[in-house]
Amino acid sequence: MAEMDTSSGGGHKKGPGVKKGKKLSTRVDLTPMVDLGFLLITFFMFTTTLSKPKTMQINMPYKDEQIKEEEQTKIKASTVISVLLSKNHRIYYYEGIGDDATKPPEVKVTYFKPKDGIRDVLINKKKMVEDLKRSGALGAKDQATIIIKPDVTSTYEDLVNILDEMSINDIRVYAIVDITDVDKEFITATEQANGL
Repeated sequence: MAEMDTSSGGGHKKGPGVKKGKKLSTRVDLTPMVDLGFLLITFFMFTTTLSKPKTMQINMPYKDEQIKEEEQTKIKASTVISVLLSKNHRIYYYEGIGDDATKPPEVKVTYFKPKDGIRDVLINKKKMVEDLKRSGALGAKDQATIIIKPDVTSTYEDLVNILDEMSINDIRVYAIVDITDVDKEFITATEQANGL
C-alpha cells in the first residue's frame, strides 16, 4: 500500500511569519503487485494449451522375405511420375519409372511455383489416371503414383515441400527412394539441353 510520510524535515525558518510548506514523500509498496503477477502467470499457464510438436507420420512397408516376387503389387508405368529433386530448388520429372537408360524419358523441369509448377503436374497426372480408370484402361485399384528421388544437392526444405504437395493434392501412393545413376544422367542431359 502507498504510505505518506508526513514528518517534517526539521528545516530552518526563514523569517517571522513565513510558513514553509511541508514536504511529503511517497513510497509505493509493490508487494500486492507481486501477488498479482503470480496470479496472472498461474492463470495463463492453466488457460493456454500446450502446443504439441507437429510431426508427419510415414508408414514404411513391411518387407516379407517369403512373399514371391510375382505376388507383390506391381505398379503400372502409366500411373507413375518420377520426381527428381535437385539443386537451386529445381524439380525434374518424367512419366514412368525410367529404369532403362537406353530409352530415356522426356525429362521436364519445373519449380515450386503457383502457376505451371509441380502442383499443376501432379493435378494433371491424377486427372489422367482417373480418365484412364473410367475408360477401362486401368483397374479400379490403380492410383496415381509418385516416386520422389531427392538428389544430394537438394535441400531438406524441398523434400518437405514435395511431401506437402502430396498431402495438398490428396495423392495417397508415393514413395521416397534413392536417386539412381541413371536419374543423375537424366538430370545432367536435361541441364545441358536447357543450358541450366
